[in-house]
Amino acid sequence: MEEEYFKGRGAQIKTVNKFLKAEYVTEHIEGLDEPLFSAPTTQVFFEKSKKIVNKVDSPDLRMMYSSNPYQGCEHGCIYCYARNTHEYWGFNAGLDFESKIIVKKDAPKLLEKFILHPNWQAVPISVSGNTDCYQPLERKYELTRGMLKIFARYRHPLGMITKNSLVLRDIDLLKDLAQDNLVHVYISITTLDEDLRRVMEPRTASAAKRLQTVETLSNAGIPVGIMNAPIIPGLNHHEIPQILKAASDRGALGAGMTVVRLNGSIGKIFEDWLRKNFPDRFEKVWHQICEMHGGNVNDSQFGRRMTGEGNFAEAIHQLFAVSKKKYFAGKIMPAIDLTKFRRGGNLSLF
Repeated sequence: MEEEYFKGRGAQIKTVNKFLKAEYVTEHIEGLDEPLFSAPTTQVFFEKSKKIVNKVDSPDLRMMYSSNPYQGCEHGCIYCYARNTHEYWGFNAGLDFESKIIVKKDAPKLLEKFILHPNWQAVPISVSGNTDCYQPLERKYELTRGMLKIFARYRHPLGMITKNSLVLRDIDLLKDLAQDNLVHVYISITTLDEDLRRVMEPRTASAAKRLQTVETLSNAGIPVGIMNAPIIPGLNHHEIPQILKAASDRGALGAGMTVVRLNGSIGKIFEDWLRKNFPDRFEKVWHQICEMHGGNVNDSQFGRRMTGEGNFAEAIHQLFAVSKKKYFAGKIMPAIDLTKFRRGGNLSLF
């Protein structure tokens, strides 16, 4: 029996959730008369959260705070490190992550409560960082827009990262924040190859649309940069110069990168995807990823996990450094202003 390929989805399997005692798996698909799983439709779950801002203690990311109004992400990026977090909710990191989305409807209220705490000293809060704050459901629920209104009301600094051109819907709020140097927006651009993007990031905006988004934000006076991440040897590493040039030409002021790492369930999900989509280069890509992470695709070593090491990692970093120097010379993201925050909001008699 030939397995069906779920178009429009990144993951093609449901992985084992280590927190569950029993679940359905497809370890012996050849013994079934009909498929155990079919293409999933998106389901929405609502969570009454206690908080919406989390402190990130990773040495690789310095001290920062992140906020995610959605758990799970319809974009379906096959490499997404956030897939593993879905297991804490009783779901799997594969198909469940991109089809069972948890919506935190109180996100704007919880954000306001957090930043108005008497002991809070304003530092930028990253909106996203785990799942995309502008994934398709944002068009309906407008939680990200609601959070931007809170940031604007209290003149609080923030950063954003997204793969979706829906960010342009909120250009009015972003322009207002940018006037006081309160916001940085980063657009994630992994590849300019649409054939690769369609299978690797199936429900994201096209590269052309992301570049257009960079240009529109830049023309509006909003500081915008790009993340060329993750870099995957044998798939998209050779695109680094073209991506950085295209972004710079459209007004991007900064660029960053990370290399791919496949922790937890993501290793199995990515391996299955790579075998099905690129069987001719599976061995090459897989072994080069391993070479960057001490012989494994799974890497939790601080300092190495996001940058990699060895010959392949060094070649990638050199190519990125040369390209950035060439295309971003003289460009810099403006400093975020931490002095504008006011607990009384933007309406004041003084």
